Amino acid sequence: MRSTITISLPEKVRAQLDRVSKTEGVSRSDLVRESIRDYLFLRQFRAIRKTMVPKASRQGIYTDQDVFDRVS
Repeated sequence: MRSTITISLPEKVRAQLDRVSKTEGVSRSDLVRESIRDYLFLRQFRAIRKTMVPKASRQGIYTDQDVFDRVS
């Protein structure tokens, strides 16, 4: 199911959106949808990370290599 929303953009942002849309050959709607999905994913990732970093630190996990060593 889809819903339509209306947003307002500053002229410079709309112009950038139009340029990228033309360059990549995708619609403005597709770019905005992808951008919102990416933004929401990043917010969720940051929230999870904020919860997990202190727990990992208490277990001596500080780097990506520490995680890799634990799961390998």
